[in-house]
This record gives sequence, structure tokens and C-alpha cells, in this order.
Amino acid sequence: MNLTPRQLSAFLHVAESGSFSEAAKLQGVSQPSLSRTIQHIEHVVGRRLFDRTTKHVKLTGTGSELRPIAERLVSEFTGAFSELARFVAGGRGRIVIAALPSVAAALLPPAIARFRRSHEDVDVVIRDGLAESVGEAVMAGNADFGLMIRPSPIRALAYREILKDRFGLVCRADDQLAGSTPVPWTVFSDRPFIAMSPASSVRAMTDAALFKAQLALAPLYECAFLGTTGNLVASGLGITALPSLTLPLLGAPELVWRPLVKPALQRSIGFVTRVGRELSPSAERFMQELFVDAGAWRATAADRFSRQH
Repeated sequence: MNLTPRQLSAFLHVAESGSFSEAAKLQGVSQPSLSRTIQHIEHVVGRRLFDRTTKHVKLTGTGSELRPIAERLVSEFTGAFSELARFVAGGRGRIVIAALPSVAAALLPPAIARFRRSHEDVDVVIRDGLAESVGEAVMAGNADFGLMIRPSPIRALAYREILKDRFGLVCRADDQLAGSTPVPWTVFSDRPFIAMSPASSVRAMTDAALFKAQLALAPLYECAFLGTTGNLVASGLGITALPSLTLPLLGAPELVWRPLVKPALQRSIGFVTRVGRELSPSAERFMQELFVDAGAWRATAADRFSRQH
């Protein structure tokens, strides 16, 4: 039976009001138009739905049988489109974010906590990894967007910067370098240098800065994980150079961070999206809120680290 939700709604208005004139007002149509709709339904069903008198309209047996069916179908239709409306408004859905571990640790937790308070039916999935894997996840459509350093120019990816993440010296609080700010890269010439692994984007940038400072260093240790790096420094085995967003992952609160100069070094952090892919409303909403959070980080990072210890 090819009946539309609007036609079934018209039938229900007549059944509930017991009047074609009242039902027409509820439906927002003329009475003749409503009468034609009911006639069409009766033709499709093959039976009369209402017994009509000059003053009253009552359901027939077939009409009474149709009523609960129509109520269920109209309710399901309305509910389904209510869910669609919530999705379009960003009130429900699923967001998959690929991110560098440092960015995921520093920026995502507070943003997700606040976002979930107003969007409790939106699931947020985090997939953290190295820059290459973040870009690959976005290109493959396995993530809605990525949070990473500026990628090499690729037509398939669009990049929008949200902050500059400055590199600094990381040392123990009782180190003589802890009181100096800023610190030149030459401090690494006579101190054991603890480096990130060659596969990391941080290592590539520190190597470039050391080359610019005309320093040829052999790292004492090369670490794949920031927690290892932090604990090696905390144990007094050396010093390191890291961007400020990595600090929450060091696992050693007694460490201090001081800006490095000559050269001053910073990495661009931003959103990466796949060109031609439309983001879901909830993903767009979350990106907007995260951009605001990044602005707060930019405004307070220098002051926060200069006052540390």
C-alpha cells in the first residue's frame, strides 16, 4: 500500500477530532483537499474508513484496524527525521580524530570533556600516532580530520594552522640551566643530549636546528616514547629539546622547559582534512571548539612555562 506519512497523518487527524473541518485546520489544508486525501486512502485500502453523518465522523472496523498501524508508522517516521535533524545540528554522530600523541594529550582531553557535556550522544574516537600515520588515516577516510604538523604539499589534503608550538630546553629543576631563559642551542655542545627516535617529526626538526647552530652531536640515547625521554632527563642522564605540547607526556613533573634560541624553532600544528570530503556537523562543531582551545593555549603557553618552577 503506497501511502505517505502525511496522508496517514491526515487520517489520524480525522480519527482524533471526529470532524473533517477540524482535521483540515490541524493539517493546514482545505476541507475539500482533506476529503480527497481520505478518499485516496480508502481507495488504496479498498474499504471505507469512516462512517459519516451530518454531525459526526466515526471510524469503521477497517478504520479502527488502521489507526494503530498509522500511529506507529507516523511516530517512526517523525522519530527518524528527528534523529536526522539532531545529526544535522551536530547533536549526535561519531567523530574520529587522528592526532600526534603530544597534541592528543595536551589539547584533546579538555576539549572532549567540554564537548561531551553538550553533545552526550556524539562518540569521539582518538587514533594517535606519528605524523605519517595521521595523514594516511585522513587520506584513507579512516579519520574525519587529523591534528599534526604541516604536511608536505599534497593535493588530497588541506591544512589549517591552529597554533605554533615552540621548542625549548627540558632539564631538571635543579640544573643550572633551569634559571636561564631563553637558552641557546649551543648548551647541547657540552652536555649529554637525549634525542627522540629518527622516525619522529620532532627529531627531524631538532636535527635541523642543531645543523643551523653548527653543532654535530651524537645523542646519548634515542627514544621512541616521550615518557622514556622525560625519565632519562629526570634521572640526570642528560638534557633534551622538545616542543611545549609534548610536556604532559614526559611523566616527570620535576622537569622544567625553557625556550631555545639561536635559532628560535617552532612547529606549525593544525587541522588536516581530505579535500572533497564533507565533514559531519558534529565534527565541524568540535573543530570550531578545538580552535578556540588552541587560541587559549597560544595565549597562555609562554607565560605558563616561564613561571614553571
